[in-house]
Amino acid sequence: MTRFRPFPFAFAVLAVAGVALVANQAPPAGTKQADAAKAFLGTLTEEQKKKATFPFDSPERSKWFFTPQQEKKTFTRKGVRIEELDEKQKAAALDLLKAGLSAKGFEQATTIISLETLLKELEGDKGAMVRNPSWYFITVFGEPSNTGPWGWRFEGHHLSVNVTLDKGEVVSATPIVFGSNPAEVKAGDRKGLRPLPETEDFAKELIQSLDEEQMKIAKQAKQLPEIREGFADAKVGEPVGVPAGKLKDAQKATLMKIVEAYARRLPEAAAEAELARVKDGGVDKVTFAYCVEEDKKGKPYTYRVHGPTFVIEFLNVQADAAGNPANHIHSGWRRLPADFPAGAK
Repeated sequence: MTRFRPFPFAFAVLAVAGVALVANQAPPAGTKQADAAKAFLGTLTEEQKKKATFPFDSPERSKWFFTPQQEKKTFTRKGVRIEELDEKQKAAALDLLKAGLSAKGFEQATTIISLETLLKELEGDKGAMVRNPSWYFITVFGEPSNTGPWGWRFEGHHLSVNVTLDKGEVVSATPIVFGSNPAEVKAGDRKGLRPLPETEDFAKELIQSLDEEQMKIAKQAKQLPEIREGFADAKVGEPVGVPAGKLKDAQKATLMKIVEAYARRLPEAAAEAELARVKDGGVDKVTFAYCVEEDKKGKPYTYRVHGPTFVIEFLNVQADAAGNPANHIHSGWRRLPADFPAGAK
């Protein structure tokens, strides 16, 4: 990714929080997240806490979204909104997000948020949605601790990070969805910026390497469906596409680069746990499916990587805010059979 510029309130957080953490001195990811969540909640007023907190088993927990979720420019999400927070509270909110992502994942997330400013510039007041980098919401489910179950969510347009923890350990870090509009900035002082390059580049590399027989199995007649939001299960059906067992070693390695790119949005321990689940489920059972509409402008395309324990979904079928075709990404990682363990509805 190139030429990252965090959105305004991120500058202060990055300066205060710093980026120099010595890996072998860092506490476990679950402990870091519990501490960050406690610190965040400790900055809130009682009224803000009412907005930000729900019981662990609340049905709200699985009502996650990465789309704008607005009606007549009024938000419909639950949680406390960044716009409602003072600088100290904003810094604490971003500390929680930072604790739940890898350094690269955090950089990508804050870049995605910053694109709301660009969308506002491109759409002006004519857009149907409010574009505001402060229209992101934080929700905590249960009591943050190292002794029992709890969870949290940070989300807004093109971003949904959901984490479930129990006894100080991350037990699930899905669904996690990153989107980007535009996928590549085509003009202006951020021209050339690609917030999520690896989601496209490795998949294109794999597609271009397929032989005729592999392509017959992998290529789908129509675009794969949009990521299912607002529910605890992905509902992706049976696997389609070419199994990894039918790929050559180099192709299989490229497929695993795609998987790694999504998993590495998470902190190291959580990423390794997800990758271990992939391997335990059987790498040769992982399938790759795609569809490219060669006859349309921009060549819109989708792909899916589907294993027994997970599914990766990617779409680049929409025009960006400037009208450039197929320049608007949705990309997500889901656990199978469901994202939320213990208590989600």
